[in-house]
Amino acid sequence: MSATAFPAQPAAGSARWMLLALLVPGLLALMATFLLPMAWLLRASFSTSSMSAFGGGMTLEHYRAAITDPFYWKVAVNTLWLGVTVSFFAVVLSYPIALFLTRSESRWRGVLTALAVAPLLTSAVVRTYGWMVILGDRGVINGTLQSLGLTDAPIRLSNNSFGATVALVEILMPYAILAMLAGFGRLNPQLEEAAAMLGANKARVFWRIVLPLSLPGVLTAALLVFVLAISSFVTPRLMGGGRVFVLGTEVFQEATVTLNWPLAAALSVVLLALFSSVIVIYQRALRRLEA
Repeated sequence: MSATAFPAQPAAGSARWMLLALLVPGLLALMATFLLPMAWLLRASFSTSSMSAFGGGMTLEHYRAAITDPFYWKVAVNTLWLGVTVSFFAVVLSYPIALFLTRSESRWRGVLTALAVAPLLTSAVVRTYGWMVILGDRGVINGTLQSLGLTDAPIRLSNNSFGATVALVEILMPYAILAMLAGFGRLNPQLEEAAAMLGANKARVFWRIVLPLSLPGVLTAALLVFVLAISSFVTPRLMGGGRVFVLGTEVFQEATVTLNWPLAAALSVVLLALFSSVIVIYQRALRRLEA
């Protein structure tokens, strides 16, 4: 056979250079849109000038205030609790929907999936205002209860943590559904059929086969919802009525109202530290599941 029958393979060195050339545009975009702003934020958190990110010298005073002040400790706890609560209810409510869409063989499966994530086409601000109308003191729920004579006075459903949690759960459910749809690839109907043939009932099949195989997708959905929940600002601000304090609202308050940019930057770094901690926990849990 002729030596020219097969095309010449590129050398290993040239292949590496080609791979590097393909990575350069993405790395430059990542540096411009993420690394440089993060460096600016970190530098601003050490600034001694309250009105400038780079004015004056450097100090740890803003981190001391963010870490030692009992108010900010309470804000951090409120943020974590909000994220955990929203993640739990969003995943629990989204799991049956995602599992149904994964198992469905109907020709309407694509339409149902589109309907499940259709709320993403509407701004979170608009949906938050919708929940203000539903849960307000003169909203749909309170108006219905009072017209039926079930209550004499409005039930406080908004301007508190309950209203912010309900609104965030509904707003973030489409993200949880999408994450679980992407993570349910390990589900194998043949395993369930084999278990059923061996005498396992539906409940046992679910707890011993379906749920363990779907846990990676559940963890991914919980992580995504948690990160979005603890970084949210608009919904806690509007549904909380100024009574719900989370890190997102406090960063906005310090940056736009009191104009203390270094403290706002320090609080943002604390929020990023929470992100990093949760991601580390998620990675360890995922490794244990896949082991």
